[in-house]
Amino acid sequence: MAQKINSKDLVQRTLVLCKPDAVQRGIVGEIIQRFERVGLKIVGIKMVAPDAELYEKHYEEIGKLITRRGEQTFRYNLNYMLTGPVIAICLEGIEAVELVRKIVGPTEPKSAPMGTIRGDYSHMSFGYSDAKGIGVPNLVHASGSVEEAKEEVKLWFTEAETYDYEDLSEKYTRGNF
Repeated sequence: MAQKINSKDLVQRTLVLCKPDAVQRGIVGEIIQRFERVGLKIVGIKMVAPDAELYEKHYEEIGKLITRRGEQTFRYNLNYMLTGPVIAICLEGIEAVELVRKIVGPTEPKSAPMGTIRGDYSHMSFGYSDAKGIGVPNLVHASGSVEEAKEEVKLWFTEAETYDYEDLSEKYTRGNF
């Protein structure tokens, strides 16, 4: 007999970072609105200006960027991320990690379909950024897996900075009739 899945196990928390280009372009509100419109709930949010050490923990210790893409890609990305503050957001919802990735679109803006955040608000290619020696300004970071999301949320938010509450839309977005 198949094991029954507990619906509470499908409610996840995930991390979104509105990167320096999103903050400096003044489109953070539009980005947040996309997550809220599908019923994701903000359970933590703050503006921060992280140092290189935090980004190294985030991108290499958790995300394995150097391991996957090389030291040069990490350095380009680090330099880009240090250009200004970011908005860190902890979102909660049903299978939130996968849903957020779908809304955000692929990492390379040029490849992101219209209708995704990256497809609608950015267009740079990896080739262009490599030729310029810069990180790709792709507006947002979104956790890549459930395990990564758990680690990233712990890195960016203390327990006291996230909140449990029921919002009015949960009646429809989670079937809490």
